[in-house]
Amino acid sequence: MSGAAAGAAAFVSTPLAAQAPAQGQPAAAPPEAVYTTDRPGSDFMVDLIKSLGFEYAAANPGGSFRALHESLVNYGGNRMPELLTCCHEESSVAMAHGYAKIEGKPMLVMAHGTVGLQHASMAIYNAYADRVPVYIVLGNILDAGWRRNDVEWTHAVQDAAAMVRDCIKWDDTPVSLGHFAESAVRAYKIAMTPPMGPVVLVADGPMQEEAIPMADRPRLRVPKLTPTTPPAGDSAAVAELARLLVAADNPAIIAGRAARTPQGLTRLVELAELLQAPVQDGKQFVQRMNFPSRHPLRGGNVAEADLVLGLEMPDFFQQIHTLTPINRLGMESRRQTRPGTKIVTISSHELLSNSNYQDFGRYTEADLAIVADAEATLPSLIEACRRLITPDRRRLFDARGRRLAEASQAVRDLNIEQAAWGWDASPISTARMAAELWNLIKDEDWSLVSDTTFVNHWPLKLWDLTKHYHYIGWSGAYGIGYGAPAAVGAALANKKHGRLSVNIQCDGDLNYAPGVLWTAAHHRIPLLTVMHNNRAYHQERMFVADMAARANRDVSRSNIGNELADPFIDYASLAKAYGMFGVGPIENPNDLGPALKRALDVVKRGEPALVDVVTQPR
Repeated sequence: MSGAAAGAAAFVSTPLAAQAPAQGQPAAAPPEAVYTTDRPGSDFMVDLIKSLGFEYAAANPGGSFRALHESLVNYGGNRMPELLTCCHEESSVAMAHGYAKIEGKPMLVMAHGTVGLQHASMAIYNAYADRVPVYIVLGNILDAGWRRNDVEWTHAVQDAAAMVRDCIKWDDTPVSLGHFAESAVRAYKIAMTPPMGPVVLVADGPMQEEAIPMADRPRLRVPKLTPTTPPAGDSAAVAELARLLVAADNPAIIAGRAARTPQGLTRLVELAELLQAPVQDGKQFVQRMNFPSRHPLRGGNVAEADLVLGLEMPDFFQQIHTLTPINRLGMESRRQTRPGTKIVTISSHELLSNSNYQDFGRYTEADLAIVADAEATLPSLIEACRRLITPDRRRLFDARGRRLAEASQAVRDLNIEQAAWGWDASPISTARMAAELWNLIKDEDWSLVSDTTFVNHWPLKLWDLTKHYHYIGWSGAYGIGYGAPAAVGAALANKKHGRLSVNIQCDGDLNYAPGVLWTAAHHRIPLLTVMHNNRAYHQERMFVADMAARANRDVSRSNIGNELADPFIDYASLAKAYGMFGVGPIENPNDLGPALKRALDVVKRGEPALVDVVTQPR
């Protein structure tokens, strides 16, 4: 090998004039270029990747990372990480998004050049807005002299990460393997430091494919990864907050992304029970599994509070104000809290602000703003509160807790009563779909790996959610196309724990990238997918109907452009086409339970299954 390399070097260094044939003689064919190498740069990249502990690498195959692909499966043995074959880059990133919300660490994603990153960009934005770590290695060929054809020219770029730089946490374009080593470890640390987020590391094609120079090999090393301690709140500010909480007659806690880990949920329950203070989720959605769904302190009303504490709320303004609805003219806001109510925040969001993507909401006028990770701050806050509670305050807290428990029970009773409305209706009500599912899974070790916004949050109202993995929350930016691949990624993370993963899947969302069903079938990822098939982009249909009503026009035409009909889509057949078990469409509510049971039996055997349920709009 060294002799061949030396020969090739000699050929390249020979002056052009010396290579020219004598006059009248035919030109000699150039010697063959060196084709093989004992150690490409991509092998060292795999050493780095393995050192970071990635279990999986999700990718739609692309030529700009072909050497890294080969090194992963041969040099790396396709283990730690194992390659996941994806049909779309958006699905790769969304799978990593869902996986991280179960495992608490990133999945590796490989993306191909300009077009791959463009495909992935929506899912990257979702992860950024949801503050979820995703680790993306992006193939590129920076040196124009190395681009061999029109594909490599159109798929290469001068600044590869520029198109997503406003919605990632960090990126780098290493120019050497030593540079790549430091940046690979740095990227992981940055992605995992709250507030978490996606990172992009560009892997240059020639750096992957060319042999590691012999002289460089002794100097290359894998840097040590030292995880960063999450930032906790300033001790003086925490002491002041504890004083305010203990002195408050009616405090209220609103949790957004407060619980990053199971410990965060445990700590929030501990704080709430210590103070006998109510805990509620942000308006309209639940971003994390922060608090048990049937806990007697779940609920509360900010209008009655004399102190409101927001924990990792991305738009706290909305929580304490009412805004003019979308279907009304003009825009006004009115504060819901009483005059004099203290507003306090613990949030790391200020540590990751962006002027272009404004997912932070309106400015909140807080009386005390603690810039820190809420979960990391809770232990010191709990201890500070405990030191201040007197027997008199404890008696007041206990009385408050009894009132809150009665109010919480009344809400649960009302939810059960309302779930019975339209129980025998066809299309099937979303409440019945949630109830039938709960009857089947309640004795299992289950995990809901989908959002509940578009099914009127019925699982959160009817199910008993107590564990961190019982619910993974929403997409972060409402980017459609997230649901199915995120559910597959979360189910993959649940697989090794033996958990039953359940996905209530919106029909419009699945149609963005249905190929992820094949990924689930191919990799034997057990997942029960239940279609919320309302045969429309229903939210947009409501918006168009609102606009028509405002203009005194025909609201019945709001289906145009929003309805998924003529023909209807057969999702059970779609699942079968991708190699999954599929049943449906189910329109008779009496057929729903047996169909779900059949699919659940398949999932318990270790395979994915889909039940197509024709449903009410929400």
